[in-house]
Amino acid sequence: MGAVSDGSHQLKPGLKHRHLTMLSLGGVIGAGLFVGSSAIINQAGPLSFVTYGITGLIVFLVMRMLGEMAAAKPCSGSFTDYARMAWGNWAGFSTGWLYWYFWVIVVGFEAVVGGQMINRWIPSIPVWVIALALMIIMTAINMLSVGSFGEAEYWFASIKIFAIIAFIVVGTLFVFGLWPGATMDFSNLTEHGGLAPSGLATLFTGVVVVIFSMTGVEVVTIAAAESSEPAKAIRRAVNTVVFRILTFFVISTFLIAVIVPWNSVIPGESPFVAALDRIGVPGTADLLNLVILVAVLSVLNSGLYTSSRLLFVMGGRGDAPAWMTETNRRGVPVKGILSCTVVGYGCVVLAALFPDTVFLFLINASGAVFMFVYFMICISELRLRRRWEKENPGMLKFRMWLYPGLPLLVTASIVTVLVSMGLREGNRIELFQGIAVWVALTIIYLIRKMIRPPQSGSTPAMNEPGPDGSSGLTRESISS
Repeated sequence: MGAVSDGSHQLKPGLKHRHLTMLSLGGVIGAGLFVGSSAIINQAGPLSFVTYGITGLIVFLVMRMLGEMAAAKPCSGSFTDYARMAWGNWAGFSTGWLYWYFWVIVVGFEAVVGGQMINRWIPSIPVWVIALALMIIMTAINMLSVGSFGEAEYWFASIKIFAIIAFIVVGTLFVFGLWPGATMDFSNLTEHGGLAPSGLATLFTGVVVVIFSMTGVEVVTIAAAESSEPAKAIRRAVNTVVFRILTFFVISTFLIAVIVPWNSVIPGESPFVAALDRIGVPGTADLLNLVILVAVLSVLNSGLYTSSRLLFVMGGRGDAPAWMTETNRRGVPVKGILSCTVVGYGCVVLAALFPDTVFLFLINASGAVFMFVYFMICISELRLRRRWEKENPGMLKFRMWLYPGLPLLVTASIVTVLVSMGLREGNRIELFQGIAVWVALTIIYLIRKMIRPPQSGSTPAMNEPGPDGSSGLTRESISS
């Protein structure tokens, strides 16, 4: 069925090419890079950039698998729809709610992080008050239109990318002795216990730590469904993943390892600040804190967008209340966005009540959930690729390489990471909490199935726009 004329149940294409470009370029740059990189540098030593390279390769190949499916059948539900196509309604239900759960926890977490950062500058205002204000502001931006989300993310991503490029330029000049007062010196790579002071195994076990700093790259496959040329946008975005990972993560981590001794990096404190202090850049801490705040707001913005669009699709499927599919005249699922903020406001309350323990709780609450989503993407591609090649090989215009060998290898790597989490005492609770969430969702699905039969219908594809210029994704097209 085509687009609804009154616009009450449809998403509209409001994202421009420049929005998607910046979303794909800046999607993975967050506090996980600016601050979280300290943990892997301290753990793996000078070769920590190799861990980023290994992890980046895994993420890139998973995104290539997702890109293959998304280019063939662009859907606003992205991998949740492909899981449903491949493995049935349970897979679509559980994957959708797992991903939604992950993002709403992240929204609350980032709001609290932003509150703490601003509190350093304005200590007279409590953290929870600032976090609440950030939630309200970003909610308002998302409720204006998808174009407002895209515009905000465009500028957020621009600032993040500029900051990373500036760091790489300054760091490179310093490392090669071209910075005032600097001399070429790579001794920090070998003088403090060697290239791999904790053993080569840490380069691989560190993937467990690093992979969470790269979350967000898959958001563009969801956002592209609300663009005028979804398949083209998806191909372009996926192809740029490897370049931004190499540039933003690998090169910057390598420069840090050269500039400062790896064993002087303190987990939880930004190694970028330490490196810039060593170079002699004035006002380093305040400048980087401002950039990290922008990164936090960017993730908060993306989290609200992504989780609300998933509710829209799941509402049409019957996996969420039907009123989640209601949109205003600008094509914005207002009720879905407001529903996603409820958990965020709950996190703000936790920050007010338990300021010292809220971060550990929120991190553990999301834990391995994202790895389960990656696993579902992999096994969905393995099944759908074989099916689509039999039904209509022409639809596969953006193929995953070396099928099925390479996809199987990627899937095995995801399973290995999950097993590693179970073996590492520091990550075990995250794995167990993630499994508990998945089991709970499965039980809920089985109870719903016993109460009422699942709705039938084809997964909504968004290859063609509606007659009024809308994306064509409507509640009726999802459920009919």
